[in-house]
Amino acid sequence: MSVVKERYVTDAKGARKGVVLSLSRYRRLLEDLHDLAAVAERRDEPTISFEEMKRRLVRHRREVYRKL
Repeated sequence: MSVVKERYVTDAKGARKGVVLSLSRYRRLLEDLHDLAAVAERRDEPTISFEEMKRRLVRHRREVYRKL
């Protein structure tokens, strides 16, 4: 894990107005934000058991291979 040293953009009075991020850090933050938005959108969906999810995945895999 790397240590992140923040770099800020300040105004003439020294008040922080922005932050400088590496592109890789910025992209990771965007991915995290996207993931959180997806979770929020699906919050009210009903849950299913792990066993049901496995059954659905097996069924889906069979359908995909059948089409090949």
